[in-house]
Amino acid sequence: MAIEIEHKYLVSASAWGKITDTEPVQIRQGYLQIDPNKTIRVRTKANQGFITIKGKTKGASRLEFEYEIPIADANELLDKFCSNLIEKMRHYVIHNGKTWEVDVFSGLNAGLIVAEIELTSEEETYTLPSWVTENVTNDVKYANSNLAIMPFAKW
Repeated sequence: MAIEIEHKYLVSASAWGKITDTEPVQIRQGYLQIDPNKTIRVRTKANQGFITIKGKTKGASRLEFEYEIPIADANELLDKFCSNLIEKMRHYVIHNGKTWEVDVFSGLNAGLIVAEIELTSEEETYTLPSWVTENVTNDVKYANSNLAIMPFAKW
């Protein structure tokens, strides 16, 4: 059983604009199922495809099962079975020994920048980079599955 523990923060666009030492990866993702108890996501990340099943979030934790699939299959699933796609550029930033994943959204979620840090336990401590602002870990409107249904441009 795989457990994902992550905290999610909004990112200051002006502060983020000063970060230049990252190599972004393009991500395209859609959902085969969105339910309060589980989501099934298809994603392309650069030239790789993935299918991911996530359980209901409890605190900052939830079950997560992710499997690589052929990129052609991932693209076909996205094109034929997923509406309301999410597109973003993901940047990986090391801050005080921890990797932060910073997503700069495009399309209907343009203008939104979100940073996530994955932890090994709910009690793990970490320091915040200067470019993060509000903790939105428990705000469901920032979940990617919800951004697919109600994008940032429609708030």
